[in-house]
Amino acid sequence: MWLQKKYEEEDVARESVEHLIEERVPWLFIGLLGGLLTSVAVAKYESILSADIRLAFFIPIIVYLSDAVGTQTETIYVRALSEGKKISSARYILKESAVGFSLGTISGLILGLVATYWLGSKAIGLTIGLTMLINLTLAPILAVYIPSLLYKERSDPALGAGPVATVIQDLLSLMVYFLIASVVIF
Repeated sequence: MWLQKKYEEEDVARESVEHLIEERVPWLFIGLLGGLLTSVAVAKYESILSADIRLAFFIPIIVYLSDAVGTQTETIYVRALSEGKKISSARYILKESAVGFSLGTISGLILGLVATYWLGSKAIGLTIGLTMLINLTLAPILAVYIPSLLYKERSDPALGAGPVATVIQDLLSLMVYFLIASVVIF
């Protein structure tokens, strides 16, 4: 409501470049710090990666798909908030988690089979499949929770939710991946 009114009163195309940068930099700085934290977290799993470097092949797709599912959910949710629609966050999270579970099952099966065939490793295939299932089921929860929190705090979820949710999702996705790998493979 307040968000919709704010943007009805402003012509966003007329905003100055300086103002746009000023609005975005704090959120992107949070993303930068989160990215550094994620790099440190990955370094903690160096022993797993050095034991089987093939696990590194799948990091980009694991992070990408988790972020993509979250971004889709978040975009739809933030748009609904900006239009002043009443949304039950709990119901929306349940629905989107069911979508994420379905997408995680499909992509987990496909990527797990590809990894098994390509690398000749059932353990890596299982690791990839389980990782996709879990990450894509969890992604919508963050994608709704972060904008909801920002909205309640009267911060613009269109600016802040993306960088914050993305960095948290990246870290979570990789932690899930390496934890599953440490159980399944080692």
